[in-house]
Amino acid sequence: MILNHLWGIYAHPNEEWHSIDDRHESYFYSLSHIAIISLIPALMSYYSSAHLGWSIGVGDVIKLTQKSAAFMSIGMYFGLMIGVIALAILIHELAKTFDANPSYTQSLELAAYTATPLFMVGFAAFYPVLWFVMVIGLVGLAYSVYLLYTGTPILMHIPEGKGFIYASSVVTCGLVLLAILMAASVILWSLGMGPVYSG
Repeated sequence: MILNHLWGIYAHPNEEWHSIDDRHESYFYSLSHIAIISLIPALMSYYSSAHLGWSIGVGDVIKLTQKSAAFMSIGMYFGLMIGVIALAILIHELAKTFDANPSYTQSLELAAYTATPLFMVGFAAFYPVLWFVMVIGLVGLAYSVYLLYTGTPILMHIPEGKGFIYASSVVTCGLVLLAILMAASVILWSLGMGPVYSG
């Protein structure tokens, strides 16, 4: 089952990382996990933007047209998938610096399962109030970072001290990657691909 590690990374993350390391599913398996998990924020952002409307604390509820919401959600879906794959490549490329020699599958597993809690934040869009989603988002981000720090030494087969520095480097690269994705979004919006609000 593609999502068979989902409960484990929440209930007992250390044991689950060891289980992932022991089993090492295929590269396609990890890609399938990303493809399914990425649907959560994409579909939820569509539903909340087109049908529920967003509240930013003041003024009227903000809604997008269904066409615009669908376009933005499709862009988000592929952006999230590309982001995780790019993070996996960064993890793989950084490995040599820390005397690790992971396969691309191991690197993708680490990126995919680390990103999962952040993607699960998409369910918070059932209550599309900005402060609420931001709080849940911070919790999801914190847990994703925790998973990265606990999973890196296990999947990369390196000591915990070296794993901490490795994970810190990945976090830094991840922030740079996030900034690049945000900049790309701003550029696309400036080219006329931004949101269209419903009346």
